[in-house]
Amino acid sequence: MHAVKPTPERRRPVTRGDVALHAGVSTAVVSYVVNAGPRNVAPATRERVLDAIRDLGYRPNAAARALKLGVSGIIGLVVSDNTNPFFADYARAVESEAAVIDLSVILTNSALSATLEHQLVQKLVSRQVDGLLLASTDDDPDLESAKEAHIPVVLLDRAGPEEGFSSVGVNFREASRLAVEHLIAHGHRNIGIISGLTGGTTTRDRELGWADALAAAGLPEGPMVRADFGRIGGYEAGRRLLALPDRPTAVYSLSDMQAVGLLRSVHEAGVRVPEDLAVISFDGSAESEYSWPPLTAMRQPVADMARAAIEALSHGVTGVTNHQTFRAELVVRRSCGCDAPATEASG
Repeated sequence: MHAVKPTPERRRPVTRGDVALHAGVSTAVVSYVVNAGPRNVAPATRERVLDAIRDLGYRPNAAARALKLGVSGIIGLVVSDNTNPFFADYARAVESEAAVIDLSVILTNSALSATLEHQLVQKLVSRQVDGLLLASTDDDPDLESAKEAHIPVVLLDRAGPEEGFSSVGVNFREASRLAVEHLIAHGHRNIGIISGLTGGTTTRDRELGWADALAAAGLPEGPMVRADFGRIGGYEAGRRLLALPDRPTAVYSLSDMQAVGLLRSVHEAGVRVPEDLAVISFDGSAESEYSWPPLTAMRQPVADMARAAIEALSHGVTGVTNHQTFRAELVVRRSCGCDAPATEASG
């Protein structure tokens, strides 16, 4: 007959009271040390509490503390396409800024689906996040669930203000106009554009900036090809542009990803960049710097925008909303025809 092994005794979790007893202080002092306030603790006392925490292996119960304070310490971030290096850069910047104020980020991806985006927002709301950052696929996203739960929302990658919500974005129209003016300054008179199938006002504003620059220079609009915002879309758009009887001598691409796909199509066709076809893209992600040739691009200031978005979330708790507009920077590399080195040089 086999002997029955005794069930190991379950160790009682170390409590704040245990730490206080070990350090010879009150539980309130332990709380001040763990939460870095609200009252100051003498350095010697603080060290005694920290020693006790290490000796006993105390782990503060974050979930219980969150319930007591009424906050989760977590924000939700919904991006429209996590395969896009621009949104990867943006998400990383948001995480860095959130960490400064001790917030964690749940990153989700809507994969350019408005239906999935709505579901993700509802799930994040049900998890009682402290706030939501949303790079929506829709000009007018459904955020009723967040409103009802009184969760502040900041809209990312926006061309203009949205009633009831704070938002952050660049001046897409101005940035596109500057990009096309740079191509015109190189002497190009037939300038095409690769646009997207989605994107709402942000896409439309970039198209308008392209048209503004051409109209101001007295030039006709070159060919426009719409394709998916991605490498495959850019590749297919490039093949269509190259097949035109009067193909453009320069192309403005509304995303780095499309421009990278375009570069493959022109290389396969034996077309030289920038000698036969100049290219400027929008976003200025790391991918644009390491394409060949390196892409001249309108770079969005993701770090500044992420910081503004996190600040807007905190203001949103009080009901204050506003739209913050940033300027994109023209980063000159080889693809436009400038004699710039492969490393970055703005101008």
